Order: sequence, then structure tokens, then C-alpha cells
Amino acid sequence: MPKQLIRVGHSPDSDDAFMFYALAKGKLDTGHYEFVHELVDIETLNRRAFYGELELTAVSVHAYAHLADVYALCNCGASMGDKYGPILVSAGGNAERQWNTADKNAPLKVAVPGELTTAFLTLKLYLAKEKRTNVEFVTVAFDKIQDEVKAGNYDAGLIIHEGQLTFEREGLQLVVDLGVWWMQETGLPLPLGANAVRRDLPPQTITDVVRLLYESIKYALDHRDEALDYALGFGRGLQRSDADKFVGMYVNDWTLDFGDRGRTAVRELLKQAYEHGIVPKLIVPEFY
Repeated sequence: MPKQLIRVGHSPDSDDAFMFYALAKGKLDTGHYEFVHELVDIETLNRRAFYGELELTAVSVHAYAHLADVYALCNCGASMGDKYGPILVSAGGNAERQWNTADKNAPLKVAVPGELTTAFLTLKLYLAKEKRTNVEFVTVAFDKIQDEVKAGNYDAGLIIHEGQLTFEREGLQLVVDLGVWWMQETGLPLPLGANAVRRDLPPQTITDVVRLLYESIKYALDHRDEALDYALGFGRGLQRSDADKFVGMYVNDWTLDFGDRGRTAVRELLKQAYEHGIVPKLIVPEFY
């Protein structure tokens, strides 16, 4: 009997590679399912999700607000920023002080990794609170933003993935850590990414796919060294210690289960996004 194909989309970075190690390398008995992995950047996955191409896909929580009729969130597979998250950086010295004292009506040009990323959503919430409206956003490949800011092509850049650990070594200065800001504002972790399963799949398939995703995450956490060896191949030159730290930031107990507090954080983020006119309707998230 032919196996049922489950196409999985996730980012080619170390934390996602760690999470999917067991599924990618045949460490689990997947029964009559065959998992095929497609590794592309998160903004591309967000936009592909509008068409329901993949049975299981990583999505930004921001993007999910536009996709709730196509996908439901999995209870496992979250990337949560617990007092850390995407960062806004500048090439100027003492960037935080300069940002806070600058004319808030002055025009700013900011490089962002994609307008459907949760990083972009959170940045817009932050800028709204700061009453900065004269901002031009330009989408730049996430792994090029630091170089573009250093070259002086942008006033600031929004950094995701491993750049959160390496920006200072490259001579960039922190303006704001949006995970810290969100925690100060709400007392909640920042729900950045999730895995989502397509709604039109048979109920048993959804149950099985979410269970196997959970088992893959659990396997990686229980076999950390071998999963980290695999993840290092996706770390874009990170030292093992940095890769270990980065994986620990985004694959942890939150990833095994959003939990009540994590689900509350998703609801709060989507509510604020709606109240600020960033998403078109108020979404009450569903978790499988």
C-alpha cells in the first residue's frame, strides 16, 4: 500500500533543523506516512500557506491571522521568545540612546525580513507605541539585513534567526529587543512562529501528524547532541556553543506544548494586531 505523502515546510535554520531532525533522518516510525521536507525561508512559507500547498508548515503567528481558514495551529512546534526575540539594530554608536532622543517625525528606512513575519508585526506595535509613523519598510532577505545596515543603506534593520546572537560581533548596536519589550508590555512571552496543519486533512491524519511532530521535537530534546550535530549544518557558520544557545532559545518546553500561557500570548498578540489595524479581523486561534 503506498504511503500517504505529508509535505513539511520549515526554515533552513538551526532551530527548525533541530526540531525536525528525527523526522528528517528516519528516527521515528511514521507508519503509513512519508514526510518530505521543503526548506525555504519563513516569509516564503508564509506566502505559500495562502494556497495550502503543504500539509504541515512552519508559519509566523502574524501570517496565521490571514490563514486561519486554511490552517490550524499545532499545540507543539512553537518558537517563543521568553524575554528575548527579534531585535532592531543600527550601525550607529549607542543606538538605543540615539533612537530615543531623535526626532520622532524624522523619516526612517528600516530593512525587515518580511511583512508577514511576527517580527514585523511586533515592530509595528512597538513603533505605534513610540508614535513613530514616518517609517519606510523594505523587505530584505533575512541573512542580508546585517550587511545592508552596516553598509549604511538603512537606518535600522530587523534581525531574526542567528543574527540575534552575532550582531554585536559585526559592529551593530541594539535599538530594542522586541521580546523584552513585549514582556514588559504584557507580562507574556512573544509567540513568534508555530507549526500549522492543513484543516482539510482527515481528522485521523491531523492527529497522527501532530503526534509525530511532537515525537520529533521530544526525540531531539532527548538526544540533544546528535540532533545538534545535524542542526549545525544549518547554522550559517555558528560555533557549536552559539548554535546550542540559539536552539535552546527556540526549541524547549514551549515547543513541546504552547501551554495555557503560550496560548494566551497568541490570543493577545492577535488581538493587539487587530486593534492596531495590522490584521483585517480578530482571530481566535485554534490549536490541534
